[in-house]
Amino acid sequence: MNPIQRINTVLHLQRVFPAPRTAAVILAGGSGTRVGADTPKQLISVCDKPVLIHSALAFQKCRLIREIVIVTRAEDCAVVEALCRYYGITKCSRVVPGGTTRQESAALGFGAVSPKSAFVAFHDAARCLVTPAQIRDVALAAYAYGAASAATKATDTVKVVNCYGMIEKTLPRNEIMLAATPQIFNYVYYKAACVAAEEKGTVVTDDNSLMELIGQRVKLVDTGAENFKITVPSDLLRAEAILKLRAERKKKHGR
Repeated sequence: MNPIQRINTVLHLQRVFPAPRTAAVILAGGSGTRVGADTPKQLISVCDKPVLIHSALAFQKCRLIREIVIVTRAEDCAVVEALCRYYGITKCSRVVPGGTTRQESAALGFGAVSPKSAFVAFHDAARCLVTPAQIRDVALAAYAYGAASAATKATDTVKVVNCYGMIEKTLPRNEIMLAATPQIFNYVYYKAACVAAEEKGTVVTDDNSLMELIGQRVKLVDTGAENFKITVPSDLLRAEAILKLRAERKKKHGR
């Protein structure tokens, strides 16, 4: 069965059976240092809403997501809970303090989701331009393959360099994709991967790497260049411009 057939099979099953229970863990523990702000970047306002809320609303509106857990700094938990109430993030079941690393924070968020969940999505709050449709597309791929991740195609030529900054080789651009979020996995696979990482003392920078650790292949779903992570000040301006353009299109076309 080819990839298109597998996705079509899942879509057919979706019409007949309820979707697998899927929870989302939104990682919102950034400090805002690289963005050049005193406020944590997930709480910076873009188009009159905090960055975190833009992300949370996308998961709130995605019908496949049943539960949201937000992981943030301990000192921000009360603020995040208040924001969720104000903006109607009714799927948010818990706001929990994170750890010292992304990997630890993801594990803490995973531990807070309902054990009834069949799949768990992990998303960086700073990717505030994600859409409900993109979340749905990654989720459907995860249902078909067991693990799936948002990604975007590389548009620049990628070079491998040595410690002196000298080019060692060029990687084929058509074989390169940049990992993004959400990253969605079968609950059992992710639990097994966390155990394996702890036993081996492995440190990873994204959750796809945990799947690689247990030999589980991950299906990549191209969510485009707009699903970028806010990191530097110019990213805030770019995000605001895109959100305004989307609002204008929605007003004009009614969707």
